[in-house]
Amino acid sequence: MARAKRLAAAFWRAENGEEPVRVWLRSLSVQDRKLIGADIMAVEFGWPIGLPLCRPMRAGLWEVRTDLPHGRTARVLFCFREGTMVLLHGFEKKSRKAPQHEIELATRRMKGLER
Repeated sequence: MARAKRLAAAFWRAENGEEPVRVWLRSLSVQDRKLIGADIMAVEFGWPIGLPLCRPMRAGLWEVRTDLPHGRTARVLFCFREGTMVLLHGFEKKSRKAPQHEIELATRRMKGLER
């Protein structure tokens, strides 16, 4: 019997119609996209889910954590709107701590959804 999704994932869309997370994903290798996609899917089917895959960043903002080949790490920041996991921003981490500007960008996008 197939399990049902607990959440559906959707890409955040800018006013010009661009979906930055989708654009970022397409810039990655097929292998990296598959790994990140599998982790997003795990959140869709397994929510609520915690570390090491998913954790809260600040009020209303969460991250999906993906380990990529060669010691690299990807993060997809998301929030929830009307039962949907909205993928706000994706990036590859270069340091131990997520850069503040990456979190602030996702927060601005999240707040834009509230309008």
